[in-house]
Amino acid sequence: MHSGTSDEHVKTITLEAFADCIVPGEKRSPDDRAIAGVSTGGGAVQAGALEMLHHDATGITAGLEALVGMLNGHATTYAADKGITLDGDVPPFVALEFDDRCAIIRTLTTPGHPEKDGWVLLSLFCNMAFDSAAHMSTHDAIAQGHPGLLTIGFELPQDDGLWRFADFSYGRQLAKPHPDTTPSGSPA
Repeated sequence: MHSGTSDEHVKTITLEAFADCIVPGEKRSPDDRAIAGVSTGGGAVQAGALEMLHHDATGITAGLEALVGMLNGHATTYAADKGITLDGDVPPFVALEFDDRCAIIRTLTTPGHPEKDGWVLLSLFCNMAFDSAAHMSTHDAIAQGHPGLLTIGFELPQDDGLWRFADFSYGRQLAKPHPDTTPSGSPA
């Protein structure tokens, strides 16, 4: 299938290529095959999509190998239908150009597709890794310069490590605190 590659490597770069379609990033090196490099800065892969997908709380870890096999099967069929010759040194999905990868994902996540639920979950968790760093503590994500949190402008904590906001997020106070609320925000 893929000369000189282990099953774990095939799984890793296939999932990275999928995550890169959900939130594109820049290549980690010139020979990076998984990340297409259609965007600047860190994308889902750099934000920890693989760590998120392998987190037990997602409930999908046991099915990742099956999803990878299915995705590479879809890529092989897609390539045959389009007359694309695939490079056998990498998994079929990774061998495709970015636009072709995205076309497959659009098909798989379209309402009515029999496999839609699995692909939507995979997409959701890749996006979650970027948007919220849900697979790690917020303090660690900020300290490590998490690309998603930086991109969305996530506010940094104060010098004491606590988050305080001078302005209301909606530009106005939505409700007044209950009269029995203590200064710490707890009920009396």
